[in-house]
Amino acid sequence: MGEPGSLVRGDRAGGRRWCLRRVGMNAEWLLLEDGDEVTVGRGFGVTYQLVSKICPLMISRNHCVLKQNAEGQWTIMDNKSLNGVWLNRERLEPLEVYSIHKGDHIQLGVPLENKENAEYEYEVIEEDWERIYPCLAPKNDHIIGKNKGLRTKRKFSLDELEGLGAEGPSNLKCKISKVSCEPGQPVKSSGKSEVASHPPEYLDPKLTSLEPSEKTTGAHVSPGPVEVVELQQKKQKKTSNPSASQSSLDLFRVTMSRILKLKTQMQEKQVAVLNVKKQTQEGNSKMIVKMEQELQDLQSQLCAEQAQQQARVEQLEKTFQEEEQHLQGLEKEQGEEDLKQQLAQALQEHQALMEELNRSKKDFEAILQAKNKELEQTKEEKEKVQAQKEEVLSHMNDVLENELQCIICSEYFIEAVTLNCAHSFCSYCINEWMKRKIECPICRKDIKSKTHSLVLDNCIDKMVDNLSSEVKERRIVLIRERKAKRLS
Repeated sequence: MGEPGSLVRGDRAGGRRWCLRRVGMNAEWLLLEDGDEVTVGRGFGVTYQLVSKICPLMISRNHCVLKQNAEGQWTIMDNKSLNGVWLNRERLEPLEVYSIHKGDHIQLGVPLENKENAEYEYEVIEEDWERIYPCLAPKNDHIIGKNKGLRTKRKFSLDELEGLGAEGPSNLKCKISKVSCEPGQPVKSSGKSEVASHPPEYLDPKLTSLEPSEKTTGAHVSPGPVEVVELQQKKQKKTSNPSASQSSLDLFRVTMSRILKLKTQMQEKQVAVLNVKKQTQEGNSKMIVKMEQELQDLQSQLCAEQAQQQARVEQLEKTFQEEEQHLQGLEKEQGEEDLKQQLAQALQEHQALMEELNRSKKDFEAILQAKNKELEQTKEEKEKVQAQKEEVLSHMNDVLENELQCIICSEYFIEAVTLNCAHSFCSYCINEWMKRKIECPICRKDIKSKTHSLVLDNCIDKMVDNLSSEVKERRIVLIRERKAKRLS
Protein backbone atom coordinates (compact mmCIF):
# COMPACT_ATOMS: atom_id res chain seq x y z
CA MET A 1 0.00 0.00 0.00
CA GLY A 2 2.90 2.36 0.60
CA GLU A 3 3.26 5.23 3.01
CA PRO A 4 0.37 7.67 3.63
CA GLY A 5 0.03 10.22 0.91
CA SER A 6 1.82 8.14 -1.72
CA LEU A 7 -1.07 8.65 -4.11
CA VAL A 8 -0.77 12.41 -3.82
CA ARG A 9 2.92 12.20 -4.26
CA GLY A 10 2.55 10.17 -7.40
CA ASP A 11 0.00 12.59 -8.82
CA ARG A 12 2.22 15.61 -8.11
CA ALA A 13 5.60 14.12 -8.93
CA GLY A 14 7.78 16.66 -10.67
CA GLY A 15 7.30 20.40 -10.95
CA ARG A 16 7.62 23.15 -8.39
CA ARG A 17 5.15 23.91 -5.62
CA TRP A 18 4.49 26.83 -3.29
CA CYS A 19 4.57 26.18 0.42
CA LEU A 20 5.20 27.81 3.80
CA ARG A 21 8.51 26.52 5.19
CA ARG A 22 8.58 26.55 8.98
CA VAL A 23 11.60 28.54 10.10
CA GLY A 24 14.28 26.41 11.74
CA MET A 25 12.57 23.07 11.05
CA ASN A 26 12.57 20.46 8.29
CA ALA A 27 9.03 19.38 9.14
CA GLU A 28 5.49 20.77 9.48
CA TRP A 29 5.64 22.73 6.21
CA LEU A 30 2.28 23.92 4.86
CA LEU A 31 1.57 23.12 1.19
CA LEU A 32 -0.25 25.74 -0.92
CA GLU A 33 -2.14 23.72 -3.54
CA ASP A 34 -3.25 25.55 -6.67
CA GLY A 35 -6.96 26.28 -6.73
CA ASP A 36 -7.50 25.29 -3.09
CA GLU A 37 -8.22 27.48 -0.08
CA VAL A 38 -5.88 26.75 2.82
CA THR A 39 -7.13 27.51 6.35
CA VAL A 40 -4.88 27.41 9.42
CA GLY A 41 -5.92 27.32 13.10
CA ARG A 42 -6.33 25.17 16.18
CA GLY A 43 -9.97 24.28 15.51
CA PHE A 44 -11.43 21.25 13.75
CA GLY A 45 -12.67 23.00 10.59
CA VAL A 46 -9.29 23.96 9.09
CA THR A 47 -6.89 22.51 6.52
CA TYR A 48 -3.87 22.52 8.87
CA GLN A 49 -4.45 22.25 12.62
CA LEU A 50 -1.80 23.98 14.77
CA VAL A 51 -1.97 23.17 18.49
CA SER A 52 0.65 25.01 20.50
CA LYS A 53 2.22 22.96 23.29
CA ILE A 54 3.49 26.10 25.03
CA CYS A 55 0.44 28.37 24.81
CA PRO A 56 -2.71 26.56 23.54
CA LEU A 57 -4.65 29.81 22.97
CA MET A 58 -1.87 31.46 20.93
CA ILE A 59 -3.45 30.19 17.68
CA SER A 60 -7.15 30.97 17.17
CA ARG A 61 -9.65 28.36 16.00
CA ASN A 62 -9.63 29.76 12.46
CA HIS A 63 -6.52 31.91 12.53
CA CYS A 64 -5.91 32.83 8.87
CA VAL A 65 -6.86 31.96 5.29
CA LEU A 66 -4.54 31.59 2.28
CA LYS A 67 -5.92 31.46 -1.26
CA GLN A 68 -5.21 32.57 -4.80
CA ASN A 69 -6.78 35.68 -6.33
CA ALA A 70 -8.12 36.01 -9.87
CA GLU A 71 -4.57 36.54 -11.23
CA GLY A 72 -3.30 33.38 -9.51
CA GLN A 73 -1.34 35.31 -6.87
CA TRP A 74 -1.37 33.78 -3.39
CA THR A 75 -2.87 36.00 -0.68
CA ILE A 76 -3.26 35.84 3.10
CA MET A 77 -6.03 37.16 5.35
CA ASP A 78 -6.16 37.49 9.13
CA ASN A 79 -9.50 35.91 10.10
CA LYS A 80 -9.99 38.18 13.16
CA SER A 81 -7.45 36.19 15.21
CA LEU A 82 -6.67 37.12 18.81
CA ASN A 83 -2.88 37.35 18.54
CA GLY A 84 -2.69 38.47 14.91
CA VAL A 85 -0.89 37.58 11.68
CA TRP A 86 2.39 39.33 10.83
CA LEU A 87 3.70 39.74 7.27
CA ASN A 88 7.36 40.85 7.10
CA ARG A 89 7.19 41.97 10.78
CA GLU A 90 4.07 44.14 10.20
CA ARG A 91 0.71 43.14 11.66
CA LEU A 92 -2.12 42.66 9.16
CA GLU A 93 -5.50 44.30 9.51
CA PRO A 94 -8.28 41.75 10.22
CA LEU A 95 -10.30 40.59 7.19
CA GLU A 96 -7.97 42.48 4.82
CA VAL A 97 -6.38 40.53 1.92
CA TYR A 98 -2.61 40.93 1.38
CA SER A 99 -0.50 39.48 -1.43
CA ILE A 100 2.45 37.28 -0.50
CA HIS A 101 5.58 36.69 -2.55
CA LYS A 102 8.54 34.36 -2.54
CA GLY A 103 10.79 35.05 0.44
CA ASP A 104 8.12 36.78 2.57
CA HIS A 105 8.14 36.12 6.31
CA ILE A 106 4.84 35.11 7.94
CA GLN A 107 4.36 34.97 11.71
CA LEU A 108 1.31 33.55 13.49
CA GLY A 109 0.86 34.90 17.01
CA VAL A 110 3.37 36.80 19.13
CA PRO A 111 6.57 35.76 20.95
CA LEU A 112 6.18 34.72 24.55
CA GLU A 113 8.08 36.37 27.40
CA ASN A 114 11.87 36.02 27.28
CA LYS A 115 11.71 34.75 23.67
CA GLU A 116 12.75 36.63 20.57
CA ASN A 117 10.73 34.66 17.99
CA ALA A 118 7.18 33.34 17.87
CA GLU A 119 6.47 29.61 17.94
CA TYR A 120 4.98 29.55 14.44
CA GLU A 121 7.08 31.44 11.88
CA TYR A 122 7.13 30.58 8.17
CA GLU A 123 8.89 31.62 4.97
CA VAL A 124 7.16 31.60 1.59
CA ILE A 125 9.18 29.39 -0.79
CA GLU A 126 8.82 27.66 -4.17
CA GLU A 127 10.66 24.33 -4.36
CA ASP A 128 10.63 21.05 -6.24
CA TRP A 129 7.98 18.59 -5.09
CA GLU A 130 10.59 15.94 -4.23
CA ARG A 131 12.23 18.43 -1.85
CA ILE A 132 8.97 19.58 -0.25
CA TYR A 133 7.13 16.27 0.18
CA PRO A 134 9.13 14.72 3.09
CA CYS A 135 8.71 17.89 5.16
CA LEU A 136 4.96 18.49 4.71
CA ALA A 137 2.64 18.63 7.71
CA PRO A 138 -0.34 16.22 7.67
CA LYS A 139 -3.67 17.70 6.76
CA ASN A 140 -6.59 17.70 9.17
CA ASP A 141 -8.26 14.59 7.67
CA HIS A 142 -10.82 14.57 10.44
CA ILE A 143 -12.34 17.70 9.02
CA ILE A 144 -12.14 16.48 5.45
CA GLY A 145 -14.04 13.35 6.45
CA LYS A 146 -16.47 15.39 8.50
CA ASN A 147 -17.18 17.79 5.66
CA LYS A 148 -17.95 14.87 3.36
CA GLY A 149 -20.42 13.51 5.93
CA LEU A 150 -20.04 11.11 8.80
CA ARG A 151 -22.76 8.75 7.62
CA THR A 152 -22.69 8.61 3.81
CA LYS A 153 -23.04 5.42 1.78
CA ARG A 154 -20.02 3.09 1.63
CA LYS A 155 -19.84 -0.09 -0.37
CA PHE A 156 -17.29 -2.83 0.10
CA SER A 157 -16.70 -5.70 -2.24
CA LEU A 158 -14.65 -8.79 -1.63
CA ASP A 159 -11.82 -7.49 -3.80
CA GLU A 160 -11.59 -4.39 -1.55
CA LEU A 161 -11.59 -6.63 1.53
CA GLU A 162 -8.83 -8.68 -0.09
CA GLY A 163 -6.85 -5.44 -0.60
CA LEU A 164 -7.29 -4.69 3.09
CA GLY A 165 -6.19 -8.19 4.01
CA ALA A 166 -3.00 -7.79 1.99
CA GLU A 167 -2.00 -4.92 4.23
CA GLY A 168 -2.23 -6.96 7.41
CA PRO A 169 -3.92 -6.20 10.73
CA SER A 170 -1.61 -3.28 11.55
CA ASN A 171 -2.96 -1.16 8.69
CA LEU A 172 -6.65 -1.78 9.40
CA LYS A 173 -7.79 1.78 10.02
CA CYS A 174 -11.00 2.03 7.95
CA LYS A 175 -14.55 1.53 9.21
CA ILE A 176 -16.22 -1.79 8.20
CA SER A 177 -19.61 -1.25 6.62
CA LYS A 178 -22.58 -3.45 7.30
CA VAL A 179 -22.85 -6.30 4.78
CA SER A 180 -25.59 -8.78 4.07
CA CYS A 181 -25.13 -12.51 3.42
CA GLU A 182 -27.78 -13.29 0.83
CA PRO A 183 -27.22 -16.64 -0.93
CA GLY A 184 -27.18 -17.19 -4.64
CA GLN A 185 -24.65 -14.53 -5.59
CA PRO A 186 -21.30 -15.37 -7.23
CA VAL A 187 -18.09 -14.65 -5.34
CA LYS A 188 -15.85 -12.00 -6.91
CA SER A 189 -12.15 -12.07 -6.14
CA SER A 190 -9.53 -9.92 -7.83
CA GLY A 191 -6.47 -11.82 -8.87
CA LYS A 192 -8.36 -15.16 -8.99
CA SER A 193 -9.21 -15.37 -12.64
CA GLU A 194 -9.95 -19.07 -12.43
CA VAL A 195 -12.63 -18.60 -9.83
CA ALA A 196 -14.03 -15.41 -11.24
CA SER A 197 -14.42 -16.88 -14.72
CA HIS A 198 -15.88 -20.21 -13.58
CA PRO A 199 -19.62 -20.67 -14.33
CA PRO A 200 -21.83 -20.25 -11.26
CA GLU A 201 -23.45 -23.69 -11.68
CA TYR A 202 -20.21 -25.37 -10.49
CA LEU A 203 -20.54 -23.69 -7.11
CA ASP A 204 -22.86 -24.74 -4.34
CA PRO A 205 -26.03 -22.66 -4.38
CA LYS A 206 -25.61 -22.10 -0.67
CA LEU A 207 -22.24 -20.43 -1.17
CA THR A 208 -22.80 -16.72 -0.77
CA SER A 209 -20.72 -13.67 -1.41
CA LEU A 210 -20.59 -10.44 0.46
CA GLU A 211 -23.07 -8.14 -1.27
CA PRO A 212 -23.19 -4.51 -0.08
CA SER A 213 -26.36 -3.69 1.80
CA GLU A 214 -28.48 -0.65 1.07
CA LYS A 215 -28.17 0.28 4.75
CA THR A 216 -24.39 0.42 4.58
CA THR A 217 -22.94 3.38 6.45
CA GLY A 218 -19.75 5.34 5.87
CA ALA A 219 -18.18 7.20 2.96
CA HIS A 220 -17.33 5.65 -0.42
CA VAL A 221 -13.69 4.59 -0.49
CA SER A 222 -11.86 5.03 -3.77
CA PRO A 223 -9.12 2.51 -4.72
CA GLY A 224 -5.74 3.47 -3.36
CA PRO A 225 -3.97 3.68 0.00
CA VAL A 226 -6.30 3.68 3.01
CA GLU A 227 -5.80 6.74 5.23
CA VAL A 228 -6.36 6.91 9.01
CA VAL A 229 -10.04 6.38 9.73
CA GLU A 230 -12.05 9.21 11.14
CA LEU A 231 -12.94 7.13 14.21
CA GLN A 232 -9.29 6.79 15.12
CA GLN A 233 -8.73 10.50 14.50
CA LYS A 234 -11.63 11.27 16.84
CA LYS A 235 -10.11 8.94 19.40
CA GLN A 236 -6.76 10.70 19.23
CA LYS A 237 -8.42 14.07 19.89
CA LYS A 238 -10.38 12.92 22.97
CA THR A 239 -9.05 13.17 26.50
CA SER A 240 -11.99 11.75 28.49
CA ASN A 241 -12.23 7.98 29.26
CA PRO A 242 -9.16 7.03 27.12
CA SER A 243 -8.76 3.48 28.46
CA ALA A 244 -12.26 2.31 27.45
CA SER A 245 -11.97 3.77 23.94
CA GLN A 246 -8.50 2.29 23.46
CA SER A 247 -9.67 -1.16 24.49
CA SER A 248 -12.60 -0.87 22.05
CA LEU A 249 -10.21 0.05 19.24
CA ASP A 250 -7.91 -2.85 20.09
CA LEU A 251 -10.87 -5.24 20.05
CA PHE A 252 -11.93 -3.73 16.71
CA ARG A 253 -8.50 -4.44 15.20
CA VAL A 254 -8.45 -8.04 16.49
CA THR A 255 -11.92 -8.74 15.14
CA MET A 256 -11.03 -7.21 11.79
CA SER A 257 -7.98 -9.44 11.58
CA ARG A 258 -10.16 -12.49 12.28
CA ILE A 259 -12.63 -11.43 9.57
CA LEU A 260 -9.85 -11.14 7.01
CA LYS A 261 -8.44 -14.52 7.96
CA LEU A 262 -11.91 -16.08 7.62
CA LYS A 263 -12.37 -14.42 4.22
CA THR A 264 -9.04 -15.74 3.05
CA GLN A 265 -9.87 -19.25 4.21
CA MET A 266 -13.26 -19.04 2.48
CA GLN A 267 -11.68 -18.00 -0.81
CA GLU A 268 -9.12 -20.80 -0.53
CA LYS A 269 -11.94 -23.28 0.06
CA GLN A 270 -13.82 -21.98 -2.97
CA VAL A 271 -10.74 -22.42 -5.14
CA ALA A 272 -10.18 -25.89 -3.72
CA VAL A 273 -13.81 -26.86 -4.44
CA LEU A 274 -13.52 -25.67 -8.03
CA ASN A 275 -10.24 -27.53 -8.50
CA VAL A 276 -11.67 -30.71 -7.06
CA LYS A 277 -14.77 -30.45 -9.24
CA LYS A 278 -12.59 -30.06 -12.29
CA GLN A 279 -10.38 -32.99 -11.37
CA THR A 280 -13.10 -35.38 -10.26
CA GLN A 281 -16.32 -34.72 -12.10
CA GLU A 282 -17.90 -38.08 -11.18
CA GLY A 283 -16.12 -39.36 -8.05
CA ASN A 284 -15.16 -38.39 -4.57
CA SER A 285 -18.45 -36.56 -3.97
CA LYS A 286 -18.04 -36.91 -0.21
CA MET A 287 -14.91 -34.81 -0.29
CA ILE A 288 -16.70 -32.16 -2.33
CA VAL A 289 -19.65 -32.08 0.10
CA LYS A 290 -17.29 -31.88 3.03
CA MET A 291 -15.38 -28.99 1.54
CA GLU A 292 -18.63 -27.22 0.65
CA GLN A 293 -19.82 -27.68 4.22
CA GLU A 294 -16.57 -26.27 5.54
CA LEU A 295 -16.95 -23.35 3.15
CA GLN A 296 -20.48 -22.68 4.39
CA ASP A 297 -19.31 -22.82 8.02
CA LEU A 298 -16.57 -20.36 7.27
CA GLN A 299 -19.02 -18.09 5.49
CA SER A 300 -21.45 -18.26 8.43
CA GLN A 301 -18.64 -17.40 10.83
CA LEU A 302 -17.68 -14.49 8.59
CA CYS A 303 -21.23 -13.12 8.54
CA ALA A 304 -21.49 -13.46 12.31
CA GLU A 305 -18.18 -11.72 12.85
CA GLN A 306 -19.21 -8.93 10.47
CA ALA A 307 -22.51 -8.45 12.32
CA GLN A 308 -20.69 -8.25 15.66
CA GLN A 309 -18.17 -5.89 14.15
CA GLN A 310 -20.93 -3.63 12.83
CA ALA A 311 -22.46 -3.48 16.32
CA ARG A 312 -19.08 -2.57 17.80
CA VAL A 313 -18.59 0.14 15.16
CA GLU A 314 -21.96 1.68 16.01
CA GLN A 315 -21.10 1.53 19.70
CA LEU A 316 -17.76 3.20 19.01
CA GLU A 317 -19.50 5.93 17.02
CA LYS A 318 -21.87 6.58 19.90
CA THR A 319 -18.99 6.64 22.40
CA PHE A 320 -16.97 9.04 20.26
CA GLN A 321 -19.98 11.36 19.83
CA GLU A 322 -20.49 11.47 23.59
CA GLU A 323 -16.79 12.16 24.16
CA GLU A 324 -16.85 14.88 21.50
CA GLN A 325 -19.82 16.57 23.18
CA HIS A 326 -18.04 16.30 26.52
CA LEU A 327 -14.88 17.82 25.02
CA GLN A 328 -16.87 20.68 23.50
CA GLY A 329 -18.38 21.36 26.92
CA LEU A 330 -14.91 21.38 28.46
CA GLU A 331 -13.67 23.77 25.77
CA LYS A 332 -16.63 26.08 26.41
CA GLU A 333 -15.95 26.06 30.17
CA GLN A 334 -12.26 26.67 29.50
CA GLY A 335 -13.15 29.58 27.22
CA GLU A 336 -15.36 31.11 29.92
CA GLU A 337 -12.59 30.72 32.50
CA ASP A 338 -10.09 32.33 30.13
CA LEU A 339 -12.52 35.20 29.53
CA LYS A 340 -12.94 35.70 33.28
CA GLN A 341 -9.18 35.74 33.72
CA GLN A 342 -8.81 38.26 30.91
CA LEU A 343 -11.53 40.46 32.44
CA ALA A 344 -9.88 40.27 35.87
CA GLN A 345 -6.52 41.15 34.34
CA ALA A 346 -8.10 44.05 32.44
CA LEU A 347 -9.72 45.29 35.69
CA GLN A 348 -6.37 45.14 37.49
CA GLU A 349 -4.72 47.07 34.66
CA HIS A 350 -7.54 49.65 34.80
CA GLN A 351 -7.10 50.07 38.55
CA ALA A 352 -3.33 50.45 38.16
CA LEU A 353 -3.91 53.04 35.44
CA MET A 354 -6.33 54.98 37.65
CA GLU A 355 -3.83 54.97 40.51
CA GLU A 356 -1.14 56.22 38.19
CA LEU A 357 -3.48 58.95 36.91
CA ASN A 358 -4.26 60.01 40.50
CA ARG A 359 -0.55 60.23 41.28
CA SER A 360 0.00 62.24 38.13
CA LYS A 361 -2.87 64.55 39.10
CA LYS A 362 -1.36 65.20 42.52
CA ASP A 363 2.04 65.89 40.99
CA PHE A 364 0.44 68.23 38.47
CA GLU A 365 -1.41 70.10 41.23
CA ALA A 366 1.83 70.48 43.16
CA ILE A 367 3.52 71.86 40.05
CA LEU A 368 0.63 74.28 39.50
CA GLN A 369 0.88 75.52 43.08
CA ALA A 370 4.61 76.07 42.69
CA LYS A 371 4.04 77.95 39.42
CA ASN A 372 1.36 80.11 41.01
CA LYS A 373 3.70 80.95 43.85
CA GLU A 374 6.41 81.88 41.37
CA LEU A 375 3.92 84.03 39.46
CA GLU A 376 2.96 85.86 42.66
CA GLN A 377 6.60 86.48 43.48
CA THR A 378 7.20 87.68 39.94
CA LYS A 379 4.19 90.00 40.19
CA GLU A 380 5.48 91.51 43.42
CA GLU A 381 8.92 92.02 41.88
CA LYS A 382 7.31 93.61 38.82
CA GLU A 383 5.37 96.01 41.03
CA LYS A 384 8.58 96.93 42.86
CA VAL A 385 10.36 97.54 39.54
CA GLN A 386 7.44 99.69 38.35
CA ALA A 387 7.57 101.74 41.56
CA GLN A 388 11.32 102.21 41.17
CA LYS A 389 10.84 103.26 37.58
CA GLU A 390 8.20 105.80 38.54
CA GLU A 391 10.49 107.10 41.26
CA VAL A 392 13.32 107.51 38.77
CA LEU A 393 11.04 109.31 36.36
CA SER A 394 9.84 111.60 39.13
CA HIS A 395 13.41 112.30 40.14
CA MET A 396 14.33 113.01 36.54
CA ASN A 397 11.44 115.42 36.22
CA ASP A 398 12.62 117.19 39.36
CA VAL A 399 16.11 117.42 37.91
CA LEU A 400 14.74 118.79 34.65
CA GLU A 401 12.59 121.34 36.41
CA ASN A 402 15.21 122.48 38.91
CA GLU A 403 18.56 122.05 37.21
CA LEU A 404 17.96 122.04 33.44
CA GLN A 405 15.67 125.09 33.16
CA CYS A 406 16.72 128.48 32.05
CA ILE A 407 16.19 131.02 34.88
CA ILE A 408 15.30 133.73 32.38
CA CYS A 409 12.52 131.94 30.32
CA SER A 410 11.70 129.12 32.78
CA GLU A 411 11.94 126.59 29.94
CA TYR A 412 14.29 123.71 29.33
CA PHE A 413 17.58 124.89 27.84
CA ILE A 414 17.45 125.53 24.10
CA GLU A 415 20.98 125.70 22.70
CA ALA A 416 22.48 125.88 26.19
CA VAL A 417 25.35 128.37 26.79
CA THR A 418 27.66 128.30 29.84
CA LEU A 419 29.20 131.62 31.06
CA ASN A 420 32.60 132.15 32.61
CA CYS A 421 30.90 131.96 36.03
CA ALA A 422 29.70 128.39 35.21
CA HIS A 423 26.01 129.29 35.08
CA SER A 424 24.03 128.14 32.02
CA PHE A 425 21.26 129.84 30.06
CA CYS A 426 19.50 129.61 26.70
CA SER A 427 21.56 131.17 23.95
CA TYR A 428 18.64 133.39 22.90
CA CYS A 429 17.79 134.40 26.49
CA ILE A 430 21.36 135.45 27.50
CA ASN A 431 21.80 137.40 24.29
CA GLU A 432 18.63 139.38 24.99
CA TRP A 433 19.75 139.91 28.62
CA MET A 434 23.14 141.21 27.57
CA LYS A 435 21.46 143.93 25.53
CA ARG A 436 20.53 145.52 28.86
CA LYS A 437 23.24 144.33 31.24
CA ILE A 438 26.58 142.59 30.82
CA GLU A 439 26.52 140.63 34.02
CA CYS A 440 25.31 137.21 35.13
CA PRO A 441 21.63 137.26 36.08
CA ILE A 442 22.38 134.95 38.99
CA CYS A 443 25.75 135.92 40.51
CA ARG A 444 26.05 139.41 39.00
CA LYS A 445 29.59 138.80 37.76
CA ASP A 446 30.70 140.38 34.56
CA ILE A 447 30.20 138.22 31.47
CA LYS A 448 33.55 137.69 29.84
CA SER A 449 32.89 134.48 27.79
CA LYS A 450 30.11 132.18 26.52
CA THR A 451 30.51 128.49 25.67
CA HIS A 452 27.93 126.26 23.91
CA SER A 453 27.23 123.09 25.94
CA LEU A 454 26.51 120.21 23.56
CA VAL A 455 26.34 117.80 26.45
CA LEU A 456 23.44 119.67 28.00
CA ASP A 457 21.65 119.90 24.63
CA ASN A 458 21.94 116.16 24.00
CA CYS A 459 20.90 115.25 27.53
CA ILE A 460 17.87 117.53 27.42
CA ASP A 461 16.81 116.23 23.98
CA LYS A 462 16.91 112.62 25.19
CA MET A 463 14.98 113.42 28.35
CA VAL A 464 12.36 115.38 26.43
CA ASP A 465 11.80 112.37 24.16
CA ASN A 466 10.48 110.47 27.22
CA LEU A 467 8.12 113.29 28.25
CA SER A 468 4.58 113.98 27.13
CA SER A 469 3.71 115.07 23.61
CA GLU A 470 2.56 118.50 24.85
CA VAL A 471 6.02 119.28 26.23
CA LYS A 472 7.62 118.14 22.96
CA GLU A 473 5.31 120.31 20.83
CA ARG A 474 5.79 123.41 23.01
CA ARG A 475 9.59 123.00 22.81
CA ILE A 476 9.43 122.71 19.00
CA VAL A 477 7.30 125.86 18.79
CA LEU A 478 9.76 127.83 20.99
CA ILE A 479 12.72 126.73 18.85
CA ARG A 480 10.95 127.90 15.68
CA GLU A 481 9.94 131.25 17.19
CA ARG A 482 13.48 132.01 18.44
CA LYS A 483 14.99 131.07 15.06
CA ALA A 484 12.53 133.37 13.35
CA LYS A 485 13.31 136.25 15.74
CA ARG A 486 17.05 135.73 15.26
CA LEU A 487 16.70 135.91 11.46
CA SER A 488 14.50 139.05 11.54
